[in-house]
Amino acid sequence: MAEVLVVVEASQAAGVKKVTLEMLTIARTLGTPSAVVLGGEGAAAQFADKLGEYGAAKIYAGEGEDVDGYLVAPKATVIAELVKSVQPAAVLLASTQEGKEIAGRLAVKLDNGLLTDAVALDADGTATQAIFAGAGIVKSKVTRGLPIVTIRPNSTTPEAAPATPAVEQLTVQASDKDKLAKVVERVAEKKGSRPELTEAGVVVSGGRGVGNAENFSLVEELADLLGGAVGASRAAVDSGFYPHQFQVGQTGKTVSPQLYVALGISGAIQHRAGMQTSKTIVAVNKDPEAPIFELADYGVVGDLFKVVPQAADEIRKRK
Repeated sequence: MAEVLVVVEASQAAGVKKVTLEMLTIARTLGTPSAVVLGGEGAAAQFADKLGEYGAAKIYAGEGEDVDGYLVAPKATVIAELVKSVQPAAVLLASTQEGKEIAGRLAVKLDNGLLTDAVALDADGTATQAIFAGAGIVKSKVTRGLPIVTIRPNSTTPEAAPATPAVEQLTVQASDKDKLAKVVERVAEKKGSRPELTEAGVVVSGGRGVGNAENFSLVEELADLLGGAVGASRAAVDSGFYPHQFQVGQTGKTVSPQLYVALGISGAIQHRAGMQTSKTIVAVNKDPEAPIFELADYGVVGDLFKVVPQAADEIRKRK
C-alpha cells in the first residue's frame, strides 16, 4: 500500500496531540501511515512510541535549527521535498493555525489542490466537510495532484494499531526565503490542573448568561469538580468574560468530549459548530426556547446561579 504522510502535531510539554492520533487512524483507510516529525534535535525519538502505538509504520524526522528556529516556511519546504521523493497517496495535516498555513504553502509549492477542515476522508481521497457552521455537509475531492487535506480536531475517535516504526532522517535544506521569520524567544504557557480544552473528556462552558467575568468562577468550579476543562461562547469572550483561547465554536476551538455542559449559552449556530459532536450535551438556560435545547441530550430550564450550586453540592456528596 502507498504511504500516507501524517504531519505530526506535538509539543515537548504536552507530547503527541490527540489530533495526530486521529489523523493516523484516518490515514489507515487510505494506505500505510508514515508520521512526519518536524522540530528540534531528538523530537522523533521523544514521540516515536506514541506514534507507533497508533499505527505509524515509519517516522520521517526533519530535525534541526533550520526547522525549529524559524516559522512554518522551512517545514513546508521539507514536506514538499519529501512528497516529491516518496510520492504518497495523501498528505494529512491538522486544521490548526500552523497546520493550515503549512498546508497552504505546501499546495503552492506542489501546484496542488487543497481541502481544509475535513471531518472524514474516504479511501479514494474524498473529504467530508461541514459548511455554514455545521448547517450543511459537502463531499469534496482534489482535482489537481494528490489529496492534501487538513483534518478538523475531534473529528474521529483515535484507534490504536501497534506498529514498530522505522525512523528515517530527512535532510533539511531551508532556503534564505524560508528564513525570513526567525523565532527569537519561546515562553511556555503556564498550565493549571485542568486538561487542555481540545483534549478534555469533560468540558464546561459559559455564555453571555453567566453575566460577567467574576461569575465565571461558577463555571470553573463545576469544571474542576468534574475534572474537566473550561470553555466559553463567543458572546462571553467578546464581552470580556473569559480569554479568547478558551472560545468554543466556528471561530474558536472544536471540542468533542464525552460530556459537554453549556451554562447560559443560547446555542447560536456559531457555537454549535464547535461542540455538536460531543457525546452527551447538558444545557442550563432560563429561556425554554433557546436553540441549545434542540441539541442537548439533557436540558434544565432554570437560573444557572441556582441550578449549578445545587449540582455542585450533589457532586461533592458523591465524591
